[in-house]
Amino acid sequence: MTKRHLVIATRESPLALAQTELIKSALLKLHPHLSVDILGITTQADKHLDILLTEIGGKGLFVKELEEALLDGRADIAVHSMKDVPMELPPGLILPVIGKRTEPRDAFVSNQYASLAQLPAGAAVGTSSLRRQTQLRAVRSDLDLRMLRGNLNTRLKRLDQGDFDAIILAAAGLNRLHMGGRIKACLSTDESLPAAGQGALGVECREGDEAVIELIAPLNDELTYDCVTAERALCRRLGGGCKVPVAAFAECHHGKLTLRGLVANRDGTRILRARREGEREHAESMGTRVAEELLQQGAERILKEFL
Repeated sequence: MTKRHLVIATRESPLALAQTELIKSALLKLHPHLSVDILGITTQADKHLDILLTEIGGKGLFVKELEEALLDGRADIAVHSMKDVPMELPPGLILPVIGKRTEPRDAFVSNQYASLAQLPAGAAVGTSSLRRQTQLRAVRSDLDLRMLRGNLNTRLKRLDQGDFDAIILAAAGLNRLHMGGRIKACLSTDESLPAAGQGALGVECREGDEAVIELIAPLNDELTYDCVTAERALCRRLGGGCKVPVAAFAECHHGKLTLRGLVANRDGTRILRARREGEREHAESMGTRVAEELLQQGAERILKEFL
């Protein structure tokens, strides 16, 4: 039976709502007969913006209540930033759709300085991401890195009121909120390897809900799906969430997938890197193999610092 009504669960932050509207618009374009409602949910992570995510349960708190809405039938699908989705999904839920990735890199945002290199020694830089912090310390150990949480508007407001000389954000989020003009520069993937799934949106639903799966299937981008599958497999093998500084980024060139992985210690003085190229259909096993290479280099010892 053709489904005629769909409920989308989303966080209520401006970025999450904007991302959900992108998915809603794409679905309505594909299925003009469809009616779509949005169920906004304030998650635990959104309620505790003054506390480090690592201290209250990690990024999974961004999606937990949305997944509960799927499981109890209040919503049919949930839209997530893929970098926020835990590596293991609850029983009964699947992620059949990952949309085409936009800009995956981290953005350097400042009102005074044009680039990371231009920052003076001791400059205050805001980011709450361990992955970003450790890589920044490796490049600029002389900076004063400070915790910065909150939605994008809150972070930009704190920059504008002078709390920081610069902040580091995901470029994709700024672009989706039409704030790309705030980006002074994107950090190269050598300076800051992105988080698994960064720049991509995922659509989660109930396993076996064939009417919904059929409805959303055209939104899947196979290339992005394979890249993110490799990245997530790497993080899954390492036990990587936001509690540990693990980065994973896959690209496709001439039909081949190239995956890079990174694990760093707290002060950025020891960074382990691994890289592998292979066929797209082997994305999952590639991710596992790159993780194994990092473990052979001593990643487990480093990651224990954070657990």
